[in-house]
Amino acid sequence: METCNAQRSWALVLALTGAMALLAAIPTSAAAQGAPSCVGAPGVGDPDYPNYGNGGYDVRSYGLKVDYKPATDQLKGKAKIRAKATQRLCTFNFDLVGLSVDKVKVNGKKSDFSRSGQELTIEPNRSLKKGKSFKVAVRYRGIPSEFTIPGTDIRTGFMATPEGATVAGQPEVAAGWFPVNDHPIDKASYAFDVTVPNAYEVAANGFLVGTKRNKGGTTTWSWRASEPMASYLATIDIGQWDVTETTHAGFPSYDAIASQITGGLRQEIDDSMSRQGEIITMLEGSFGPYPFSTVGGIVPNQEDFRFALETQTRPVYTKRFWLTSQGQPRDADWVVVHEYAHQWFGDDVALARWHDIWLNEGPATYAEWLWEEHLGNATPQEIFLATYDSIPADDPFWDVVIGDPGVDFLFHDAVYVRGAMTLQALRNEIGDADFFAILQTWTSSHSGGHGTTLEFMALAEQISGQQLDALFNTWLFTAGKPVLPEAEAATTRAAAPGASWADEIQERLSLGRY
Repeated sequence: METCNAQRSWALVLALTGAMALLAAIPTSAAAQGAPSCVGAPGVGDPDYPNYGNGGYDVRSYGLKVDYKPATDQLKGKAKIRAKATQRLCTFNFDLVGLSVDKVKVNGKKSDFSRSGQELTIEPNRSLKKGKSFKVAVRYRGIPSEFTIPGTDIRTGFMATPEGATVAGQPEVAAGWFPVNDHPIDKASYAFDVTVPNAYEVAANGFLVGTKRNKGGTTTWSWRASEPMASYLATIDIGQWDVTETTHAGFPSYDAIASQITGGLRQEIDDSMSRQGEIITMLEGSFGPYPFSTVGGIVPNQEDFRFALETQTRPVYTKRFWLTSQGQPRDADWVVVHEYAHQWFGDDVALARWHDIWLNEGPATYAEWLWEEHLGNATPQEIFLATYDSIPADDPFWDVVIGDPGVDFLFHDAVYVRGAMTLQALRNEIGDADFFAILQTWTSSHSGGHGTTLEFMALAEQISGQQLDALFNTWLFTAGKPVLPEAEAATTRAAAPGASWADEIQERLSLGRY
């Protein structure tokens, strides 16, 4: 990052040139890497995940027919994918991990294909013209893949459970159960038709449009998610659910809680889900209108499921968040707040590059602080100071450069907490009016698309009229504990709630990732 320049900020220059120049730097074809111009690139060039995503096309929709047998963890699938060529294509790739492919058709014609690692390379009978739409059908089968959250041992992906299956994870999950352009840069709509034994039910993104009883003791559950979605946010969760259909903040809601969850734990979960309307309304006051057309949540009974994920329109939560470290039921409205905040920051406005992950987790964690203020417990500044004071300068927490954390630290505590602290530092610097104008302008101007750290910085300077390189450089791109302006600290430190808030934050993080 460049140093301050009183006359012209490089971030403001970026605001004038726009996001397209940055996104254009991500290779969209193998030609950018020296290969023939008709070969689609096997990755989008993400610095952290260079082999994920694929170049040469833009997916418009996925139609996924999935037949899953929980008893054997066997999946049979047929994916119908509609896409548009962004270059002439004689070959192109999808990401697919582990599963076997039986047949591929492009525009109704049987096509050759090959496998190498996670890449499914397809060679259509005729090259696809730039700008033309095309259809791909893939038949595949096998045991879906699992992954782990980077830097942790936390299990993710398509996870078989005694009750069925939980499907959630980031940054890797989608390629483990269907062929996909597996990077947030390529959003698409989804149709899920999931066939399971009659004893099981399916909850997913979007709207349940019907169920069909089949011969042989199975039922097909049909879900439709028409609003464009990044691939890692797609979920189909299989189990025995207690379903509540109602409305929250005027939006139709579908909650699916595992029937096996009962007693005090179930009561705490139900209480949190009953506050979804209040949570959405509070977040709309800070972030702008809720960006989708439905809401709800999914809570499996899976014992080793250790995180929550902002699966679009219907987050998936581990039940662990509603339990103390001693196993006693506890309030956890904050995790619902966090995942709903992601509907704006991460889902509607998606990442263009994984190393900008603080733009997802920082605002979502800051939303928890806004919720505590809404409840009258503490202000964001009080929580900021309590957290700052409780973490010693030599703690490894401060070593993580959250603006570019690297794969192993993508989901480090600092990305969440220092990300939220960055926003409070910005708020302290520019004032409330400009701060919330930045958040709402960001979500409205990037709605349905993508954003980067540099674009966010440029917007902050544009709205505030201030040169903010030093602030962002300190909080996002410099290891070490920042030095607070003494005047800023003195105004509220005396009234701060003390280390208890920092302890609470650590307790939340210890329960899993979210």
